[in-house]
Amino acid sequence: MLTLDLARGRERLSVLALGAHADDIEIGCGGLLLRLAAEVPVFELTWVVLSGQGERAAEARAGAAAFGATTVEIEDFEDAFFKYGREVKEHFERLKARVSPDLVLTHQGSDLHQDHRLVAELTWNTFRDQLILEYEIPKYDGDLGTPNAFVPLAEAYARRKIDALLRSFPSQASKPWFDESLFRALLRLRGMECRSPSGLAEAFYARKLVL
Repeated sequence: MLTLDLARGRERLSVLALGAHADDIEIGCGGLLLRLAAEVPVFELTWVVLSGQGERAAEARAGAAAFGATTVEIEDFEDAFFKYGREVKEHFERLKARVSPDLVLTHQGSDLHQDHRLVAELTWNTFRDQLILEYEIPKYDGDLGTPNAFVPLAEAYARRKIDALLRSFPSQASKPWFDESLFRALLRLRGMECRSPSGLAEAFYARKLVL
C-alpha cells in the first residue's frame, strides 16, 4: 500500500490538538503525537482542552506533558453542556489568531457526544487552510465508524500511550472502560485494517486531503 509520511523531509512541524475534555486527545491521537515528536526535529504542539477544572484540569496538564505539548491551554466550558454561541465561537477565532498549525487534530464530526461534535464543527469552520484529521473516541454510544486514514504504531509507542493514559488520569480508573484492554483492542483492530507491521495503529477521518 502506498503511504504518505507527515514527518518525512520536514525539519519543523506545527500541530494543534483540540479536545473537548481531559483525556480526549490522549485517547484519540496520542500515538500519532508520540511518533511525530520522535520523527520531526522541531515539533511544536499546541494542546487545547476546552473543559476542565480542579482535578480534571490537573490531569489534562499531566497528559499534555506526557505527550510532549509545548503550549497547553485548559479552558472552562461546562462539560456535557457545550453549545454553539458567541463565547465558544470567539474562543476559536482567538485561537486562530494565535496559532497557524500545519496539522489540526480534532474530534470525529459524527461523534454522538454533543461536546465532541461541536468541537469538530468549529474546527472546520475556523481552520480552513490546514490539514485536519479527526480522531475517534471509544465509548458506550457505539459510534465507531469507518476511518480512512491510519497511523501504524510500533509496540513501543502503543505502550507509551497506554501507560501515559493510565498514569495521567487516576480519576477515570474506576470506570469499567478506562483500561489497557480497551485501548489496546482499538489499536489492534485499526492495525489489522491497515496491515500495520506491528498489528497496531490509530485511525482518523480525513475529509479533505490535497496531494
